[in-house]
Amino acid sequence: MAALEELAVGALVLGLNSSGPVSIVSVKWNGASSVTVVYRDGQTGVLGQQLLFRDQESALTLVDGARAWAFDGDGGLFRLASEADRIRLAYLFDPLFAVHISNVEALPHQIAAVYEDMLPRRPLRMLLADDPGAGKTIMAGLLIRELMLRGDLERCLVVCPANLGDQWQDELSSKFRLNFDLVGRAEIVSSLSGNPFAERNLVISRIDLLKQDENMERLRAAEWDLVVVDEAHKMSASYVGNEVKYTGRYKLGELLREQTRHFLLMTATPHRGKEEDFLLFLSLLDADRFEGKPREGRPAGDTSD
Repeated sequence: MAALEELAVGALVLGLNSSGPVSIVSVKWNGASSVTVVYRDGQTGVLGQQLLFRDQESALTLVDGARAWAFDGDGGLFRLASEADRIRLAYLFDPLFAVHISNVEALPHQIAAVYEDMLPRRPLRMLLADDPGAGKTIMAGLLIRELMLRGDLERCLVVCPANLGDQWQDELSSKFRLNFDLVGRAEIVSSLSGNPFAERNLVISRIDLLKQDENMERLRAAEWDLVVVDEAHKMSASYVGNEVKYTGRYKLGELLREQTRHFLLMTATPHRGKEEDFLLFLSLLDADRFEGKPREGRPAGDTSD
């Protein structure tokens, strides 16, 4: 706090503007309870003028011009800021940071999948085809949390069958402290903009709702950092003769491929015994490599990567 009487020519004062300390150029009293000061901004050099009253004294602080810094700041705030910065950069020093801050006991195959196969791929285009019960949801949760910690994910969409939406929401919340919103018809109707997919950053929604034409249009107006599709084999297409029969779910997959940077398909049954249909499924990840029916006598596309 600085009294009005302390505002002398040449004094450095905080509180007269938002840019920092200013230098007093002139002082003119208007009676005993108010004063008009002309000051020079310390950063821009621009002159300013202000009428001050007694009740504004608490907002003013005199600055000692002889020192550029001091150790009289709030130590608690400094520690809070330094701790936040340490946590922000923790992944650089702890390669399994998401594992250690999550409520899971990750198995070796889950850690290998996320940290050796998924995270090094930028952008990620991957089919996670593991056995039922292998913990694909945990792998997806670890991936989401790790990408967030590295500043690479803000918006994420999880697409799943209707009966799995609550399970996804519960597991992501309890195991990874990720608060996803379930978006169904009610949320679409009550949305202020008419497009909850653009309004919300972390969304879970069901595949048969999203494949509808009006919701496909909503998805075209929303971009994602990561889209995860559970039971992704439902996004199927098949050959009838030499023509391809595309399902609505498959067309949804094609749209999501274009609207996201990272795309993760998860299923325990990716292959149904028809190589040409399997390659159509893989074209959701890489249309250039897998599009089109393989010719006789020629090897199918390499899927090892």
